[in-house]
Amino acid sequence: MPDELEPIPGDEARVILREAIRERLGDDWQQVEDGWEVVSQTDYRARLTKGGTNLDFYVDLVGEVTVEEKPVSPGQDVGRLIAWMLLLLALTITFLFARAVGWL
Repeated sequence: MPDELEPIPGDEARVILREAIRERLGDDWQQVEDGWEVVSQTDYRARLTKGGTNLDFYVDLVGEVTVEEKPVSPGQDVGRLIAWMLLLLALTITFLFARAVGWL
């Protein structure tokens, strides 16, 4: 029977993943000015988004990293639109309430 591959532990995969992200985006990728946001992250994968781009980083069980760059999904666009609409609705209701009570 051939030697079986020993999968890397999650802690090691996390270090490899962080290093791959740093190599791709630079040391200061987490700065607010850079604009990259971590949408989801586990020991073996991470999804970052900035504007209309998603970057998916995957670490396989032997430690190899795969990076995929994709445009944002329609679900993400709809979610952003709904969030903006809810924010504007909340501000409008707050303004109308303040006006009705006499604070404005």
